[in-house]
Amino acid sequence: MRLVSYRLDGAVRAGIEMDGRVLAAAALEVGRDGPTPGATVRDLLLLGPQRLAEVLDSARSLIQNGKGLVGTMGELQLVAPLPDPDKILCLGQNYSEHVAEMGSQRPDAPNIFAKFRNGLVGSGEAIRLPAASAQVDYEGELAVVMGSRCRRVSPDEALGHVGGYTVMNDVSARDLQFRTGQYTIGKAVDTFCPLGPGIVPASEVEDPQRLGLVTLLNGEVMQSGNTHDMLFSVAEAISFISQVITLECGDVIATGTPAGVGYKRVPPRFLRPGDLIEVEVEGIGRLSNPVVQG
Repeated sequence: MRLVSYRLDGAVRAGIEMDGRVLAAAALEVGRDGPTPGATVRDLLLLGPQRLAEVLDSARSLIQNGKGLVGTMGELQLVAPLPDPDKILCLGQNYSEHVAEMGSQRPDAPNIFAKFRNGLVGSGEAIRLPAASAQVDYEGELAVVMGSRCRRVSPDEALGHVGGYTVMNDVSARDLQFRTGQYTIGKAVDTFCPLGPGIVPASEVEDPQRLGLVTLLNGEVMQSGNTHDMLFSVAEAISFISQVITLECGDVIATGTPAGVGYKRVPPRFLRPGDLIEVEVEGIGRLSNPVVQG
């Protein structure tokens, strides 16, 4: 099952998806002791893992009986599954082969940079190429969604604060990214943070370090890796960040990309209008975005 967000009648609503069918979260009875899950997916995450599991059991029954459905994943206008994160933090160069292809040295600690809400788009929504860049690249990644406040935790404690997992494309304007000593200007461009299609609850992911990841450009495999090749694991990254930044429920952490980016291909392959870029993470889902100009 996955937590999703979709736009209906001009409003963004939360839903629960199973086997392609989506139940409106507003159809669920949560009880007086917890947030009402009608506004956003964050409300569902705030329930905590035990209560969320109970809600998902109720949702499963409703979906199986055809009650409370709003449509299928193919019919709905999806948006980023968590449209209102406080923070979007990303790991750069977190796979050894990607470090090598970029001609960099293995980092001694997680290399952290930020994206912002202006970049968020959902599966099916367009990545818009800005006139300011001629070198827009893809980076398929596993993304972590925090489920509870997290401060100064150890790696052993870190995964207990994860709410779920989703897919991100860390779209990057290489010519802007390398123009300065900071990544932000090339990473935080409008629409450059596709996220989705939904969030798989952490309880349904046995091991985040054993997930295959594939990026396809117009159906051709460009990246193929596995999260067990990360230099810094999900738990290590969360622990490192939490020593200095308090992580909140709904914060997103992108965990880095494997080798195969367009910037280092011969010749380079940057995104062009008309392209379809897709990122699939095993057991999590496929994020699909068309590419348009402007």
